[in-house]
Amino acid sequence: MLIEMHCHTAEHSSCSSIPATQLVRQVLARGLQGIVLTDHHYLWTQDELDALRKEAGVPDHFLIMSGQEVRTAELGDVLVYGATASFARDTSLADIRRLCPEAALVLAHPYRGQRSPAVAELMNHLLDGVEIFNTNHTVRGNSRGLQDWHRYHFTAIAGTDTHGSGYAGIYPTIFDHPLSGVDELAREIRHGRCRPFLKEIPRSGAHALVTEVTIGTKGMDEQRERIIIRTIDSELRWHSAERAFQIMQTLAANGFGEGRYRVPQPIDEDPESRTLIEQGIRGKSLFDKLVSSPPEQWQEYFELAARWAARFHGLNLRLTPEDEFLAKEEQRIGRYLQRFEHIGHRHAGKARELAARLLEEERGMLSGSPELPVQVHGDYHPKNIFIGQDRLEARSTLFVAAIDFESSLTAPPAFDVGCFLAQFRNQLFPYPEILSRLPDRIFLQAYEDEIGGVCAGFGRQVETFRARTNLSIAAYLIKVGLGDSADLWRVLLEAEQSLSI
Repeated sequence: MLIEMHCHTAEHSSCSSIPATQLVRQVLARGLQGIVLTDHHYLWTQDELDALRKEAGVPDHFLIMSGQEVRTAELGDVLVYGATASFARDTSLADIRRLCPEAALVLAHPYRGQRSPAVAELMNHLLDGVEIFNTNHTVRGNSRGLQDWHRYHFTAIAGTDTHGSGYAGIYPTIFDHPLSGVDELAREIRHGRCRPFLKEIPRSGAHALVTEVTIGTKGMDEQRERIIIRTIDSELRWHSAERAFQIMQTLAANGFGEGRYRVPQPIDEDPESRTLIEQGIRGKSLFDKLVSSPPEQWQEYFELAARWAARFHGLNLRLTPEDEFLAKEEQRIGRYLQRFEHIGHRHAGKARELAARLLEEERGMLSGSPELPVQVHGDYHPKNIFIGQDRLEARSTLFVAAIDFESSLTAPPAFDVGCFLAQFRNQLFPYPEILSRLPDRIFLQAYEDEIGGVCAGFGRQVETFRARTNLSIAAYLIKVGLGDSADLWRVLLEAEQSLSI
């Protein structure tokens, strides 16, 4: 059963503006099977609950119960379920336990604000559980609650802590067995037969254990909270992932935290366990969005991707060492070439010629324009770009976000543009209609309009990095056993054509 465990009514909590009837109806409409009213230091009588049921007009199977939120002397706010009387402010937790031994006592919103409760608080022997998800927690607070629950194995619940209209029932608690009233609810909490309603889905990740967590119920606005937890498997990979995390922190602080252009919000990092937590992005990758959407929407998504890159480059950030680009390029292009030579590929000679020309072009590019490099994404392509919409009924809430900043470095802005155009053609090659409707010029024009003009020679730089990306695609095809495919020959020819422009 899904139960709303924490809410306040306008009738008995001065901090709340939502009448009980409206609260009950909203929780029922969200698909829950019951609600516990937890007004401050007030316990609804059974007669009041019966009258509320009649007024709200909810079905008999929907449970309406009463608990209370009590400001205790020792631990602050505690949710009390199954007590027979209301308690005054600053009542001792020990007195509540002594007077109501069958009640369940749950620490309320312990991660509110910047709090990070001590283990002794969470594991207090007088408590039966801890509320780890609450709308008065930040995303960081909810994620810390989740981590502490997994780490210390206490009984956990979720509670929306509703004080107004529109968000009741977002964070319910699921009970393993059917309930008939608040006494059974209290007993199930005391025996640990409940938990917050969430999904935790392991995802594949390079050199990391990645878990996607979705908290709460799905409403009409699809505002469920999502977090991504990554635990890195080596110290070397940790430094790379942590650097990407810090780049996202800077971007979020410079206008990419919300609105039309975004990155995943960085939430927390723990160097000791090599764990990073970031906000999950709602939506689909640009690739999936184009494949699944009607043609009349394609250009808007395509242009959004161009404008995201332009806005990012327009910040003129330099967050990583400026001298590492060429050194990394020499290493990476060298690795691409090694894949051809290692197996004696028949096109190794062409790959060798392309590699030499690419490095020559890149060295000349940087020596001729020392002021040019800025922070770039480094792996900007349709599967690393997400298109989402905050409210399904409002097209104006459409947004674009980029993920995966582990390849980010200081480089010419054309690096991202060339990478995108090459990968866009390669990934969407099986969809010729999309490619025909979205020529390069649309992306380039949107980019230039957003950034306010590009430098002299920008087009040639884009073609250089398009060729460089095509060489990397060809090397990848060899890596996955597709060295004899027609695609490999195609991308090598296209790389050669780009360098001849």
